[in-house]
Amino acid sequence: MTRKASRIHELSAEEQSVYRNLDQEQMPRHVAIIMDGNGRWAGKRSLKRFFGHQQGAESVQYVVETASRIDLPWLTLYAFSLENNLRRPRSEVNFLMKLLKSYLVGNVQRMNDNNVRIAYIGRTGELPSEVQETMRWAMESTARNTGTTLTLALNYGARSEIVDAVRQMARSMVEQAAAQNLSLEDLLFRLNQMDEDAIGRNLYTGKMPDPDLVIRTSGELRVSNFLLWQIAYSEIFVTDRLWPDFRGIHLLEAIADYQRRERRYGGLGDGASDEKTTELESGKDISELVRH
Repeated sequence: MTRKASRIHELSAEEQSVYRNLDQEQMPRHVAIIMDGNGRWAGKRSLKRFFGHQQGAESVQYVVETASRIDLPWLTLYAFSLENNLRRPRSEVNFLMKLLKSYLVGNVQRMNDNNVRIAYIGRTGELPSEVQETMRWAMESTARNTGTTLTLALNYGARSEIVDAVRQMARSMVEQAAAQNLSLEDLLFRLNQMDEDAIGRNLYTGKMPDPDLVIRTSGELRVSNFLLWQIAYSEIFVTDRLWPDFRGIHLLEAIADYQRRERRYGGLGDGASDEKTTELESGKDISELVRH
């Protein structure tokens, strides 16, 4: 699908230079980012981790605004994981919750100015009640916007997401079986009809397209329990740049790298030949094919 962004003039000169070389026919619909490196950014400057998180929150808005200016439909940010909640010092977790509230309160107007709608995925019901109230307020305040959907993954873990999806499906099937007086055999038959699409619809991201591109900052070569189901065929871009130093220009550079790749989804590339396959089917010895 071709999208013509109407706010390119709002990009910086440097961003416009990169954007004009992008193929509008191959723009990603959904970019997901694993934001990493706040603590290391602070440590390199002999600052406390809290300062790194504050600077990281500023990077979020810079990237969101660039995404909205190029008309990126979906941007998902890994903001706070289940593991963060369980394994980080309580003082740091409390600070992150305050920072989340402050970010939402301070940036809702900017989101509206940029036509950005905010959403959330994760076990958000386990977050402090006052944080949940601010989250709801921000979501309702931006609900009518029609541009980029910014999704924050909060208290999120991909394995727990899959567990929650399967539990939801099981509850729904049991309720339907009871309402329709179905036999155990009928229920088992329905369970056997469960497919990937059904599970996908019950994930937190059930109404979102899968990410085309996943960006990981700080140089770490892992996905950290992020969107494990959804990124099965996503392109992954890793940069050594720490998240507090990441800006809109770097988002555009990652998209440029994405466009240089050939996405095959398990199939053959455009330049691939089925000559060898034909020869195999004709019974030709495989060792002879390998030599050639």
